[in-house]
Amino acid sequence: MTKLFFLITILVCTLQSRENPFFPSSGEVDITITSNKTTKLDPLKRATLTLPSTARTIESVTVKYKNLDGSISEISEELGNSVDWHLPIFVSQNYGGVGSEPKKINKSHKYSKIAGLKFIQLYENKTSLKIRTNDKLMRNFLLTKPHRIVCDFKRDIDIRSYEKDVSSKGVVKRVKLGNHKGYYRVVIELDGYYRYKLTPIKGAYIFSFL
Repeated sequence: MTKLFFLITILVCTLQSRENPFFPSSGEVDITITSNKTTKLDPLKRATLTLPSTARTIESVTVKYKNLDGSISEISEELGNSVDWHLPIFVSQNYGGVGSEPKKINKSHKYSKIAGLKFIQLYENKTSLKIRTNDKLMRNFLLTKPHRIVCDFKRDIDIRSYEKDVSSKGVVKRVKLGNHKGYYRVVIELDGYYRYKLTPIKGAYIFSFL
């Protein structure tokens, strides 16, 4: 009987210590878990919407989209225009300017140099960044506000801080470089939010933006 009472007391204390062991307790950080699996989707060309015969004005347009973290959001644009229900409404991404048909996205892997010093050069195309150097990449990570990639390369060097604004039509806006004890740091500021895949190749590192 004494043993049974002792076991019940331990069980009650355990339940009071954590109301639900499957959720974070007070003071713990609840980290959102997302999948690293990426699905290759076709780029948006044009979608067609047909209105019913009762429609006379179009009040607003709402687009629902998925974010990098998998969450769903939406954005609306108020219009208030008359509309002819006989004609379809098109949703498209226009790469050729107002009034022109959508053009095929240039998927060329030709790189253009955007910045560099004697021991490191940075090249960019529409979807990726190539860093050419013989120095070992020690670590790389993302920071936000602004969204940027930070890369530390192993080298003992004493140089002045280097900074360059990038005027290309790619995703890189600015490049900064500064030296530290035993390594130098390259900061690549981006024009928006991205994930990236790092692929080391001979004499270079390629960052593919997702």
